[in-house]
Formats: sequence, structure tokens, C-alpha cells
Amino acid sequence: MTTRRAFLGSLLAAGALPRLSWADAGSPAFLAAAQEPDGGFAVFGLTQTGAETFRVPLPARGHAGAAHPSAPEVVAFARRPGTYALVINAASGAVTHRLSAEDGREFNGHGVFSEDGALLYTSEVVAESGEGRIGVWSRDEGYVRVAEFASGGIGPHEVIRLPGRDTLVVANGGIRTGAGDREKLNIDTMAPNLTYLTPEGDVVQSVALGAARHHASIRHLAVNAGRVAFAMQWEGEVSAAPALLGLHDLGDAEARLVQADAAAHAAMQGYAGSVAFFAEGRRVAISSPKGGRAQVFDDNGAFLYEIARADVCGLAGVGDSLVLTDGFGTVLGMQDETPAWHTRFRRAWDNHIVKV
Repeated sequence: MTTRRAFLGSLLAAGALPRLSWADAGSPAFLAAAQEPDGGFAVFGLTQTGAETFRVPLPARGHAGAAHPSAPEVVAFARRPGTYALVINAASGAVTHRLSAEDGREFNGHGVFSEDGALLYTSEVVAESGEGRIGVWSRDEGYVRVAEFASGGIGPHEVIRLPGRDTLVVANGGIRTGAGDREKLNIDTMAPNLTYLTPEGDVVQSVALGAARHHASIRHLAVNAGRVAFAMQWEGEVSAAPALLGLHDLGDAEARLVQADAAAHAAMQGYAGSVAFFAEGRRVAISSPKGGRAQVFDDNGAFLYEIARADVCGLAGVGDSLVLTDGFGTVLGMQDETPAWHTRFRRAWDNHIVKV
């Protein structure tokens, strides 16, 4: 019997379905990469309550993904420093394009589509120097690389868009790594920043953390109606780690750095792995797989509560709920401090769960 996916694949190959929607891929709410029991890797679609909608194998460990705003299309990125970025038709499971960074460039695990979906922006570095680049790819031309521009700093990681416009926000982590590896080469001189860029690469604003916090590598980003939240990883002495969550509104001279009470903050072990807004942007959470917990704040930075969960990292919001993934295969939905639902798979979820 012909499966629905095989049927869709044959129609796509024949050019009979030029305008598919996310409904044709099972209407996933999230994307997430994982390692499976046989050691292989794949990217998955998940519903709002953690049910699997699609699975596509990956050639190596995945990190994050970018979801097209209307077509059922996923760009899956390798863990940094990356050697692959795959464009996947989530309805058929077909890999339609394989992106290759320019000579001397490396993908850095994240990317984002323009508001209209015509362009893909990728986070990259110049391998030898660590200088950040944003690659620009034209979807309409078959994911041809059409431009690149400076990210505004060293070692960019996540790049997102402000809602309703194409202003880019870049987490320049400040860390220079060795070409093709993850060795950190400039810890003493690292200088992270949060940079806002026009779609053409002009700097709108750059926000640094100051000399006393130059070890706070800005890594991951989330945005509500306009406020940006950023998660940091401390590269100094763990016992001296300052805040791991920052909040910033475009135009403000400085970011607000916030943290939990002393004992709860220390339990994060200087590491925030993901960040997400939820509850219509009124709350924001950061996770620490090292500390085995997620911490929840209001959108002004007041600490509210924490959720204990071993090896938790992936975070995403859906309605009033916070969705978490961990390295033991669990997808967990939390309503305030109460578990609302969960699913469990025989796989280890990677660092992020990406909202479609």
C-alpha cells in the first residue's frame, strides 16, 4: 500500500504539488534534533503535546533548525563548527538542497528565514580568525548564496529576527575557536555583544556587557513582541558566574542582567543552554543541562520559580505552557510549576527545540 508520505513524494517529484503547507507535514509545532539508540542522528517534527509528525535522518549530530514561515521546509544545521546545513521538505522527507559554507567559513549551528521566507540567514565564522559572518541564501534561486556581511563580533551563534520585520539580532559569543574544532583560543580577551543588523548588514545597535563581564558568552536568543532575551555561558571561574539571562529593548543603552537568588543561581553552574519566552511573552525561561534545571522569570526579570529536570536544555513556549526537552528522550509540557503532559522516546534530544 502506498503511504501518504510516499504519495506526497511522488507528486512533489512530478511537480504536481507546488504549494504545500505545514499541514502536509502533520502540522508540527516544533523541530528538534536527536541522537537515536543506534548512534544515528535525525531531525523531528513534534506537535504541541510532543507527538512525532516526521523524522528525517541527518549525516551527523544536529543542533538547531530554521522553519520556513509558510512552506513545510526545514533547514537543519550541524553542531558547530558545522560542515552541513540541509534543506528538508518536511512533507516528503526529501533533502532538497545541501548548503556549503564558503571556503574558510564554518556554519555555527543556527539560522533564520526572512519574514517573507525568500531569504535564509546563517550564522557563520571565518575559521582562522573567528570573525563573525551572516550568510545570505536565496530560496527562490534554489538556496544560492547571494551575499554575506559581518555579524558585528567574534563567534556568532544564534541569529533571530525581530517580529514583523527583518531586523536581525545576533548573539556574538566573543569566543574564537580553532579551525574545525571547539578549542577556545581567546578566553582572556573575549568580548561578547548583542548586535542588531539591517537585512543588508548595517549595524543598528551593538550592546556590550562591559569589561567585568567579558567572560559571559552570549549564545542563545528569544524575543517576545520586541524585547530580546539572551542566555549566556560563563567562561570564567564558575563560582564567580554573574547573571546568565539578559533582557534588552532595541534602543536602550544597556541590557538588564537578571538572576535568581544566590543558591538557585549557583546551581546553574554558570551555564544557560537555551532561552524561550512563553505565556504570551510575559514569562521567560533559561535552562541548564549542567545544573539539571530550568529557571523562570517574568518579562521584567523577576525570578519566579525553577523546574528540576536532569539534562534539560531545549525550551519553547506554546500558549501558557513551557515545553522542555532533555537528553533522556522526554518532551515535557509545564503549566506553571505543574507538569501538564509528557512524551518519552528512545532518543537523546539535542540542545534546542525550535518553534515552527
